[in-house]
Amino acid sequence: MRKLIFILFLFPLFVFGQNIDSLKLALKNAKHDTTRCNILNAMVEAEGNDKIWPKYNEQLKVLAEKNIAGKAEPKNFYLKQLAAAFNNIGYLAQKKGDIPKVLDYYNKSLKIREEIGEKQGIAVALHNIGNIYKDQGDISMAIVCLSKSLKIREEIGDKKEMASSIYCLGIIYYDQGDIPRALEYNSKSLKIQEEIGDKQGTANSLNFIGVIYDDQGDILKAIEYYNKSLKIQEELGNKRGIAYSLNNIGNTYLKQNDTLKALEYFGKSLKIREGVGDKQGIAESLNNIGIIYYAKGNLPKTLEYLYKSLKHSEEIGDKKGIGYYLDNIANLKLKKGQIKEALEFANKEMELAKELGFPLSIGYSARTLKKIFINQNKYKDAFEMFELEVKMRDSINNEETQKAAVKKQMQYEYETQARELKNEQDKKDIIAKAELQQREKERNYFIIGFALVIVLAGFIFRSYRQKQKANILIAQQKHEVEESKKEILDSIHYAKRIQKAHLPTLNYIERQ
Repeated sequence: MRKLIFILFLFPLFVFGQNIDSLKLALKNAKHDTTRCNILNAMVEAEGNDKIWPKYNEQLKVLAEKNIAGKAEPKNFYLKQLAAAFNNIGYLAQKKGDIPKVLDYYNKSLKIREEIGEKQGIAVALHNIGNIYKDQGDISMAIVCLSKSLKIREEIGDKKEMASSIYCLGIIYYDQGDIPRALEYNSKSLKIQEEIGDKQGTANSLNFIGVIYDDQGDILKAIEYYNKSLKIQEELGNKRGIAYSLNNIGNTYLKQNDTLKALEYFGKSLKIREGVGDKQGIAESLNNIGIIYYAKGNLPKTLEYLYKSLKHSEEIGDKKGIGYYLDNIANLKLKKGQIKEALEFANKEMELAKELGFPLSIGYSARTLKKIFINQNKYKDAFEMFELEVKMRDSINNEETQKAAVKKQMQYEYETQARELKNEQDKKDIIAKAELQQREKERNYFIIGFALVIVLAGFIFRSYRQKQKANILIAQQKHEVEESKKEILDSIHYAKRIQKAHLPTLNYIERQ
């Protein structure tokens, strides 16, 4: 799914691994809606044009909703697809700067994923929501959401996404000016990425280290890390990543007033971005080239490139970019003494900044308007803009915000511990219940076994009694036979005695 991860100086990278035409053919021949959903998801990922992939995403959304309404199985599969479609709508809304819509769809996605227990998706949604809160200056909620996301990713052992959450937390600390902690988190992220062989993540982390060195004024170290990142991007063949690395290197040379080198790298970056149709990147490169002309004092040429940047941003509806380029144009108009036009662009910028709700954008707009009002001798209006500028800056950096972040984090950790204790107790209760059931089963088996033994013993005793009776009967019958036999023998013997009694002996004969 298209996952929104805001990375400093890097825009989300898309998957170009599959051929759209082959996916279209597969979609046409698909015989089941589950297959169609999977193919549409792949098409969303594979298509890099923001004017095309939303059409595939809408098809995915409609297909998922139809099957959910029809109670088709597997239900969780279609809910997962709908959550992915909502996430993608949120991503597009964020690119256009429609923050209420962004949070609405990210929260819809989160709700579905919580319903079906899709932990990986829950982590993605929390991660994305956390980044929106970060841009709005709500650091406490950003830290809470990203910490929750990190916790889930640690539970499921998703090291790649763990590194992403740690990386984004590092960016938050960087934005707050906590450089040591930013480096600490980035180092953790880099270690995991190198451990699992995540080259893209490693390139991003190396780029971030370069940014930190760049901001600290260590240009040589910054270029060293940018080049390390560039080398990996080239190995991966990631043209967008190559373009951003080249752009960052150009920025370091611009800071050194080496406009020739800066223009060389910005030009290389622009060419690659034009090749892949990256309008957001093209706008950035054109803006940077315009700044080079500004450094040379060529204001008309600068304005020409800034207008081009603004046009590309308006074409793709990149409200954040539009605001940035409006601010640059307003300042340039002020520099040229075109106060009325400067005020016109600055007011447009302020209106857009308030619509976006990003404190940083509002602060920049207030600063520009302050300068214009001072130029017009409108000191009251200028002071109001100064107060707004300070308020926006403080809303991001003040102590109360930091305390709120810590409080929220402590609350989250307490809730997490309480939940873990409850889960642990639930596990113990389940084990105890299982053991009780096992003991009951064993008792029942014993009773049944004992009953069977008694029954068997009864059968054996009954058999023994019957055998005993039979033996007695046989003995009686034998006795009767023996008695009968004796009577017969006695009769025979008696007859023989009688016979012998009637026969004269030899002596008797001889005497006669």
